[in-house]
Amino acid sequence: MTIIAAYEYRKGRRAGSVDLAGPPGACTGAKDCFAWVGLFEPTMAEMQACNARFGLHPLAVEDAVHPHQLPKLELYGDQLFIVARTARLKDGRIVYGETAYFVDRNFIISVRHGSDEGHSQVRARLEERPQALEHGVDYVLHGLLDMVVDNYLPVIDAVRGEVELLEQSALETSLSREEIRRLFALRRDLLGFQRMLLPMEELCAKLANLDLPSIDPDVRPYFRDVLDHVRRVSTLAAMLREVLGSVVETSALIAQQHQADITRTLAAWAAILAVPTAIAGIYGMNFAHMPELQTEYGYFVVLGAIALICTGLFFHFRRLGWL
Repeated sequence: MTIIAAYEYRKGRRAGSVDLAGPPGACTGAKDCFAWVGLFEPTMAEMQACNARFGLHPLAVEDAVHPHQLPKLELYGDQLFIVARTARLKDGRIVYGETAYFVDRNFIISVRHGSDEGHSQVRARLEERPQALEHGVDYVLHGLLDMVVDNYLPVIDAVRGEVELLEQSALETSLSREEIRRLFALRRDLLGFQRMLLPMEELCAKLANLDLPSIDPDVRPYFRDVLDHVRRVSTLAAMLREVLGSVVETSALIAQQHQADITRTLAAWAAILAVPTAIAGIYGMNFAHMPELQTEYGYFVVLGAIALICTGLFFHFRRLGWL
């Protein structure tokens, strides 16, 4: 088990380290003291040791060890078990991690899976504000969830940049095969992102509105702020999916228009070439008695008529925009 950090805090200030293998510390049952433990990809045996130290629920321990859970909030007595999903871009695709939180009055334990970004920055920022950290585990939970949700914004901003490029490309010319592949990959990623954001929004709404253990009423406005951020990202993801849908329709319309332009051009040239073809076809018939065959200047008259008619048709189709 990788223990990233394990400390006790008293009145908002770090009071010492937490020995997970030892007996319950001085924070057990104290109102102004709590333990904050950060773990990274522990095994079941290692989580059982943590369970023996803090008295975690076995079902929650099992969920924390095995990732790929949807965001959720479950209540086990006076303990909260929360699962949040992290997101980041990797090689142009949205990839997800998972962080589980065990929350009680006297401790908060985070268990990370597949997330490259740790909680050291959040811990350092909160430790610089002991008056805020004195609120307890609910304020720490807000800081951790706020970090998770704030990391959604760079993901959605990067996707928005690609969507705008595809939109501009579709307006200028028809999309290439590679651009079409990228477009549908983005649509799949945004669909998966929205599926993750829906339960994440429900999770934040519960923390902001319900009367839950370890969550003081005066901290709920902070969770409402996190909820607003989730809703904003969810709205942006839905809008980008709609834009990608319109890009597909726009590209198809432009391709149809281009095809129609080619068809009109070919039809115009076919009409022009039909004139000499028809006249030459008539005079190519092998009849012995054709009055025009005896005309002295008939050849030149026919060529002039062909040129005059074809020129007239050319300028007519050009005026119509077909050529």
